[in-house]
Amino acid sequence: MKSYRLSRLVNRFLIYLILIMAAVFCIFPFLWMVSTSLKSMSEAFKLPPSFIPEKFVFKNYPDGWAYADFTRYTINTVIIAVSSTIGVIITSSLVAYGFSRFKARFSGLLFTILLGTIMLPSQVTLIPQYLLYNRLGWIDTYFPLIVPAWVGGGAFNIFLFIQFFKTLPKELDEAAIVDGASSFQTYFYIMLPSVKPVILAVGVMSLVYNWNDFFTPLIYLNSMQKYTIAIGLQFFQSVYGTMRVGMMMAVATITLIPVLLIFFLCQKYFVEGIKMSGIKA
Repeated sequence: MKSYRLSRLVNRFLIYLILIMAAVFCIFPFLWMVSTSLKSMSEAFKLPPSFIPEKFVFKNYPDGWAYADFTRYTINTVIIAVSSTIGVIITSSLVAYGFSRFKARFSGLLFTILLGTIMLPSQVTLIPQYLLYNRLGWIDTYFPLIVPAWVGGGAFNIFLFIQFFKTLPKELDEAAIVDGASSFQTYFYIMLPSVKPVILAVGVMSLVYNWNDFFTPLIYLNSMQKYTIAIGLQFFQSVYGTMRVGMMMAVATITLIPVLLIFFLCQKYFVEGIKMSGIKA
C-alpha cells in the first residue's frame, strides 16, 4: 500500500515538473520581451545578457508608442478585429443553425464540402481573392479584412456551433414553434442564449487571430494611416532596426496586453466551449 502511494506521488511529481518546465519554456520569450523593454539600448546588447535590467528605463513605453503613431494603428486594429469577430459569431452560428436543425437535399454533401475547405490553404485562394477585391475597388480599404467574416464565418467555427447545437434537444424548437415563434426567432431567442460558451470560444479565437494578423493587412492595405498593429511593428523595425530595440519591445508588450487579458478573463468559457462542442457528433 505504501509503495503504491509512493509511486503515485512520484508520478504526480514528475507530471507537475514536466508541466512547470513546459510553462517556463513557453512564457520565457514573453518575460524576456518585457525585460528588454525596460533596458537601455546599450544594456539590451550587452554580453553576456542579463535578465533583470540594471536600470529600468520606463520611458521606452511612451517614447516607443509616439515614435510611429501606434494610437492610430491600435484604432485601426480594433475596428477590424471587433467588426470581424461580430461577423464571425453571427454568420457562423446562423449557418450552423441551418445545418443542424433543417434537412434539405444535398445538405450532407454541402456540409462535407464545407469541412473540406478547412484543408484548403489560404495561399491557394489569395490571387483569385485579390483579383476580385481589386475589381470591386476594395484594395487599400478595410472591406477585404471585414467582409469575409460576414459571409459564413469560417468552416471551423461553423463546425463548433453545429456540434453544440446538436447537444440541445429539439423539443426547444418545437416548443418555440408552438408558441408562434418563427425559425429566426427560435435561433435568436432560444438557440443563441444556450450556446454562450461556444460564442465566447469562437469570439476569443477570432479576436486574437484578427488582432495578430499580419499577412492579410499586408496584402490589402497600402496607406500608412490604415496600418494595423502587426504591420506597424514591422514598419517600426524596418525604419529603426535595432537602434530602438527597447522601444520596439515596449510597444510589442503594450499591444499584447489586451489579448492576454481577454484570454485570461474568458479562459474558463473558452475551454468549456471547445470541450462541450465535442460531446455529440
